[in-house]
Amino acid sequence: MQSKHVYITFHATLNDMDTFPIRINKYLAHKGTSTRTGADELIRQGKVLINGKQAKLGDYVREGDDVHVVGNHRKKEYTYLAYNKPTGIVSTNPQGTEKGITDTVSYTKKLFPVGRLDKDSHGLILLTDDGRITDRLLNPIYHHEKEYTVEVNRAFSPAFLKHMSEGVKIGDYITKPAKVTRLNATKFNIILTEGKNRQIRRMTEALGYTVIDLCRIRIQNIGLNKMHRGAYREITGTEKEVFLKSIGLS
Repeated sequence: MQSKHVYITFHATLNDMDTFPIRINKYLAHKGTSTRTGADELIRQGKVLINGKQAKLGDYVREGDDVHVVGNHRKKEYTYLAYNKPTGIVSTNPQGTEKGITDTVSYTKKLFPVGRLDKDSHGLILLTDDGRITDRLLNPIYHHEKEYTVEVNRAFSPAFLKHMSEGVKIGDYITKPAKVTRLNATKFNIILTEGKNRQIRRMTEALGYTVIDLCRIRIQNIGLNKMHRGAYREITGTEKEVFLKSIGLS
């Protein structure tokens, strides 16, 4: 008996991507069908169609296009962990006797941290094997929220909070507006949608204060959830669905 072709079909819309056109291999990787290299191999095998025509390497997908992939290709299952990084742990590239995140987190799959949290800070950092989310979370054009609690070395004035919320000049750059809330005389909460290197520390220093404690407590809808320092948990179910949808990867 002759076997029937099975198709995976995608209709390209702006709900899938932020911009079009996009290379076909990147589009298929984004949809979770394969890696970019795997997508190139499917194209070579003639298993990818764009609007009914066989795709070629380097072809682009445009908004409104129909993309078909021939065969049963299982969507790759990615892992996402929420990790409460202790102070003293380096996010990436530890030097000498320093310990990095991968030295302290033992997991069955090889994962990497998304972004950084400096050595002297603690709190939430995401670990994953999904390379798609790095730009989605770190590129400031997407305005994704990251929330911190910060303690400084002395009581601050209302003007300090006003400057922190409206923008502070650090070097040649003025930070974007942020949501800032007073917690007590020396402690405040701040929600950023960008992530310059050591941004909060540089902002407070520019206003004459020194950070003595900095903790990231939330990234989008992912929170620490009272995890002990050094602990991690897998992000699953509705929490994962909401997170991926919020960064355009649902």
